[in-house]
Amino acid sequence: MAVPATTSWAKINIQRRVLWKRIVSNRFIYLMLVPAIVYYGVFHYYPMYGALIAFKQFSITKGIIGSPWVGLKHFEALFALDKFWQVFWNTIVISLYRLVFGFPLPLLVAVLMNEVRKMVFKRTVQTIIYLPHFISWVILGGLLINLLSTDSGVVNNAIRSLGGDPVGFLTDESYFRSTLVWSMIWKEFGWNTIIYMAALAGVNPQLYEAALVDGANRWRRIWHITLPCIRSTIIILLILRIGHLMEAGFEQIFVLYHPGVYQTSDIIDTYVYRIGLTEGRFSLAAALGLFKSAINFVLLIIANRMARMMGEQGIY
Repeated sequence: MAVPATTSWAKINIQRRVLWKRIVSNRFIYLMLVPAIVYYGVFHYYPMYGALIAFKQFSITKGIIGSPWVGLKHFEALFALDKFWQVFWNTIVISLYRLVFGFPLPLLVAVLMNEVRKMVFKRTVQTIIYLPHFISWVILGGLLINLLSTDSGVVNNAIRSLGGDPVGFLTDESYFRSTLVWSMIWKEFGWNTIIYMAALAGVNPQLYEAALVDGANRWRRIWHITLPCIRSTIIILLILRIGHLMEAGFEQIFVLYHPGVYQTSDIIDTYVYRIGLTEGRFSLAAALGLFKSAINFVLLIIANRMARMMGEQGIY
C-alpha cells in the first residue's frame, strides 16, 4: 500500500525540526568546529582545484582554465623518467624506516612511563622528550649541522679524541638516510607519546588490582591489560601513519640535504619542489604530487579495511 505524500512530508518536517533542535541545543559544540572546517576548506579542499594543471599544458598567462588539456601526457612523461623511480624508491625506504623504527617507540615509552610512580620524575621526562616537537626544523637543522659536522662538530670531535676517524653523518650517503630517520624519531616520538599516555589514563585501575591479586607480574599486566585496552588507539594511529606513507618529511630533508646525497635522500616532495618552483615545470610537478596523493589514499583505504577485518572500527 502506497504511503500518502502528505504523510511522507510530515515525517520529513518532523525530522528537520528534531535535527534543528539538536543543532540549536549543541550550538556551541558546532561553533567550535567552524575554525577547523574553514582551515580544511581553505588550505586542503580549495587547493584541489589546482590539481587540474596535471592534465593541462599549464601556462601562467592563460591560467588554469585557459590552458589546453593534454590528458595523461605528463603522467606518461613522469613514469618515463629514471629520476622519478629513484625519488619514489627513496620515499618508500625512508618512510618504511620511520614506520618500523619510529612507530613502536612512542608506545614503548608511554607504557614504561605509565609504570612510573614518581610523578615529579614522570612529568620531567615528559617535558624533556616532547619539547623538540615545538622546535622547527630550521633550528634543529642548524643544531644537527653543528653537532654532526665532520670539521668542527661535537660528535666528530669526540670520535677524534677517542682515536677514530670522523663520520660524515650529513655528507656520506651511507649515513645520511639513517641520520634523517633517527633525528625525525627524536623530534616527534615524545609528542606521539602523549596520545598513548592519554589513552592509558582511561584504563580502569581495578583491572590492574584484580590481575595483581591473581598473581600476575608487571609484564603480564602490561601484555594482558595495558596493550589490549589501548589497542584501538594503536590501530587508529597506525592507519593514519600508513595513510601518510608517501610523505617522508619534506621540511627536514629540505633543510639538511644537498646535491651530494640526492642519490639516497631526494624524495617526491623535494623533487616536486625543484621541478615545480625552481624549474617552472608546474604541470609535471602537479602530476607527481597527484600521483603521491593517490597512493596515500589507496594505502589509507587498505589499512582501514584491514583494521575493520580485525574487529576494529577504523577511522570511518
